[in-house]
Amino acid sequence: MLPLPSPKPSLFTKEETGQSQQEGRQRGESSQGTSEQHVRIRVIKKKKVIMKKRRKLTHPTPLVTAKPLVTSSPAGTLNSHEKQEPGCPPLGLESLRVSDSRLEASSSQSFGLGPHRGRLNIQSGLEDGDLYDGAWCAEEQDANPWFQVDAGHPARFSGVITQGRNSVWRYDWVTSYKVQFSNDSRTWWGSRNHSSGMDSVFPANSDPETPVLNLLPEPQVARFIRLLPQTWLQGGASCLRAEILACPVSDPNDLFLEAPAWGSSDPLDFRHHNYKAMRKLMKQVNEQCPNITRIYSIGKSYQGLKLYVMEMSDRPGEHELGEPEVRYVAGMHGNEALGRELLLLLMQFLCHEFLRGNPRVSRLLTEMRIHLLPSMNPDGYEIAYRQGSELVGWAEGRWNIQSIDLNHNFADLNTPLWEAQDEGQVPHIVPNHHVPLPTYYTLPNATVAPETRAVIEWMKRIPFVLSANLHGGELVVSYPFDMTRSPWAARELTPTPDDAVFRWLSTVYAGSNLAMQDTSRRPCHSQDFSMHGNIINGADWHTVPGSMNDFSYLHTNCFEVTVELSCDKFPHESELPQEWENNKDALLTYLEQVRMGIAGVVRDKDTELGIADAVIAVDGINHDVTTAWGGDYWRLLTPGDYMVTASAEGYHSVTRSCRVTFEEGPFPCNFVLTKTPKQRLRELLAAGAKVPPDLRRRLERLRGQKD
Repeated sequence: MLPLPSPKPSLFTKEETGQSQQEGRQRGESSQGTSEQHVRIRVIKKKKVIMKKRRKLTHPTPLVTAKPLVTSSPAGTLNSHEKQEPGCPPLGLESLRVSDSRLEASSSQSFGLGPHRGRLNIQSGLEDGDLYDGAWCAEEQDANPWFQVDAGHPARFSGVITQGRNSVWRYDWVTSYKVQFSNDSRTWWGSRNHSSGMDSVFPANSDPETPVLNLLPEPQVARFIRLLPQTWLQGGASCLRAEILACPVSDPNDLFLEAPAWGSSDPLDFRHHNYKAMRKLMKQVNEQCPNITRIYSIGKSYQGLKLYVMEMSDRPGEHELGEPEVRYVAGMHGNEALGRELLLLLMQFLCHEFLRGNPRVSRLLTEMRIHLLPSMNPDGYEIAYRQGSELVGWAEGRWNIQSIDLNHNFADLNTPLWEAQDEGQVPHIVPNHHVPLPTYYTLPNATVAPETRAVIEWMKRIPFVLSANLHGGELVVSYPFDMTRSPWAARELTPTPDDAVFRWLSTVYAGSNLAMQDTSRRPCHSQDFSMHGNIINGADWHTVPGSMNDFSYLHTNCFEVTVELSCDKFPHESELPQEWENNKDALLTYLEQVRMGIAGVVRDKDTELGIADAVIAVDGINHDVTTAWGGDYWRLLTPGDYMVTASAEGYHSVTRSCRVTFEEGPFPCNFVLTKTPKQRLRELLAAGAKVPPDLRRRLERLRGQKD
């Protein structure tokens, strides 16, 4: 099915379908004595509005934050005044705090277009007309459509944000609407224009995706709010997605159940931080805990903003032998802001709890070195931040300034490895690890973002073992491979040789995340990941060539998963405390998984020094890791018995049995390697020494055997 051609941008009104001008009883005006309001026909051609009198007016611009508020005047024209500054927080349609049962509508075209789908930024499935469509849409025969939200308790409604229908096949959006309120869902009153005394008509959308904010002329205290579409795109349907701005109010009569408390007892800075505020906060944490923190930069964005990292360890600034390196990366997509704030909260929490003597935190900082990169794409975040949490939409700020999606910008190492495997060259000719960068990727004119290059060089400098890439817009943990093995397949199960480890890591985070474990919650968009434990193979979800997860696994020793933290990519500040509580234990528990598996040091028998770049191979797993410069290594493994081989150039390989138990590890598995005679000879000759007699006789015997 091909996408429908774009309809002509015209307004569809009730008069054009022969509908009555009078508001029906579903709107509650008859019981309130509301005067009848006639709607004048407007047809937009190109960028001009033509009235019946052929008088041309300028088409109103869609409202966004800090734009003028527009309401209807007595003449039916649109007046603007005072800037839009949303005061009340969102009620929670986008974040799912408002349950499906509290959303109603006059009618729906199908279940997939029911009122439960009328949530801001909700995304449709790929199939038009399935159970997961991208908006609430009223029936075409519905003469008086309305969309209703039950706040659950009295609230002071201050504004409405709307979008059109999310669909790859259709174009549907509401262009104007009225707003009504009720305390019992039977008796309704409208939002009135101060100057005219008539019901306000609010301008809505001119495209499907841009959020449009309208503040009420006067906030209204009620329990229910209704949006009543007045006009919509000609050829389309009355479809919308919405968020309601509302402040809680006290209930003096105690008639309603108290709203659930959303918050955290941790004394942390629960705000959104732009670049300047983020730097200030990181500096404050460093000053408060100078002995366990270090701030450093791994590079700059395209616009010159530094990519700051907070390092946390009992000995920051140095790699300690046997101590694993772990990292969290957030903000790869600039508009997915929750990960950024969670890492800023995490560094505050670790500092505070270390000073309090929290044994769990003290052990974390003693046994590993933690690196927190809160903003990989600071340029994109600044764009999203300026729009605000509710008005940024689904995609604005996602890419860097060069319009590059950083999660598709890493080198595709999957294809050359799989091609070598198909030709039987792995691992004897082509290694199954540390796949080199393709030549095209290293050229000066290669399309590689500076943010991507900075992270790659960071990966090379530090022997990371474990990582998580924090995203937003869903509630699921995805694990490699992210790219499908079959060319051009949109989705296909494509596991790594370490599938058991990745499933373990993913399950640990998902099983510790409060929101993911909430059995009563509904799916975010079009897939119910709870049926599979809230984890999924990335390629089986949707293929992502050039992902950071795949690159990290194939080019370094690091195992990395992607955590989709919330249905809402950019939650309101009021929701940050609860989001922190949802993820706090998961963030800590995931770091602790670096203890799972085996670890040790590979040493030279003669010098007892560590051997760098020795290869650690596990029988039955076609993916090896290598030692760091001090000879230490970490190999994540699930519980079981393994035959492990350590090898290095110029040394005899050694194989031994290593057992991983369910007890906290890692299991120590050290190796001592002996140089080969050829290597000893090379070293002696390089040092200008004479060959010892015993070695000379042995070499002569070997030559004689060959002859």
